[in-house]
Amino acid sequence: MNKIQKFANPTISGGTYAGEAASGYIAAALLSANTLDKKLVTIMPNVKYKSVIQKLAVANLVNAASCDFITNTGSVTISEQVLTPAELQVNVQLCKQDFLNSWEALNLGFSAFDEIPKSFNDYLVSYIGGKVAEATETNIWQGLASTGTFNGFENLFSASVAAGGVLPARQTGGSSQIISGSVTSTNIIAKFDSIVQTIPTTVYGKQDLVLYVGTNVARAWQQASSGLGVATAGGTITNTSLGANGYQNAFVIGEKPYNYNGIDVVLCPGMSDNKIVAAQKSNLFFGTGLLADYNQVKVIDMADIDGSQNYRIIMRFTSGVQFGIGSDIVYYGAY
Repeated sequence: MNKIQKFANPTISGGTYAGEAASGYIAAALLSANTLDKKLVTIMPNVKYKSVIQKLAVANLVNAASCDFITNTGSVTISEQVLTPAELQVNVQLCKQDFLNSWEALNLGFSAFDEIPKSFNDYLVSYIGGKVAEATETNIWQGLASTGTFNGFENLFSASVAAGGVLPARQTGGSSQIISGSVTSTNIIAKFDSIVQTIPTTVYGKQDLVLYVGTNVARAWQQASSGLGVATAGGTITNTSLGANGYQNAFVIGEKPYNYNGIDVVLCPGMSDNKIVAAQKSNLFFGTGLLADYNQVKVIDMADIDGSQNYRIIMRFTSGVQFGIGSDIVYYGAY
């Protein structure tokens, strides 16, 4: 007697995740971006159209005491930056069969996932969510409105430097020569030093001041701070970094501190190569309408429509970035 029973592939029904359900998926996708997941910028949810970032500058606030209230003892200047999230969408078609085996394997147990998706719909939406997170991370820094997304920080900073707002990194701070170019393990310490010297005295020492770096800069810092230097053409190692001992001669043992002279160095994979930003987390903003009730994720099984094994996922959300006070930011990059 044959005890093996063969079952046909399950029928997967599509569905719509609307309102709070949709915002949960979209929020997970967006907030998985490294810059957002680690809260390296200020996140502003529920921005349906625009959000005005007020900037307040006060001068000559404290004066000698008198018996009268004097209205002109200080000057208050209010300006603003406008954050306008761009409307974005995901329209993707996947073949059900390409993902079904993986989903079934997850449900057998012993999975590396913290939480196994309970339905095929959830599994596919989670998969696409990861891809959305990657794109969001890149757009936060490199985005271009002309390509259908939104202008990322790098483009905003470059435009502001040209207009006299954001500060370009200078050789020794103040009015010295503006610097840019490739960052390597042999010059990164000099680059960091110049950037730190350019930070305004009113910003230096703030608790949320950090150095934002991309992947190649982070690599250069790890190599320099380990004491490895770089290999010459002859294959020998030349130590040009933190002194002959490096970190106690522990050349390749463990990750070295992401900190330069008391300022945290944070890795943002979405940044371009050879870019460094010194700024306060509270001065950089990411706006989105991810909790708005008009968001929705549609999952459409095309089997009942055209007889195919295709699956369509449709997502809509908004994203955008903006900075507050440009003169409090130092940007090392293309100007």
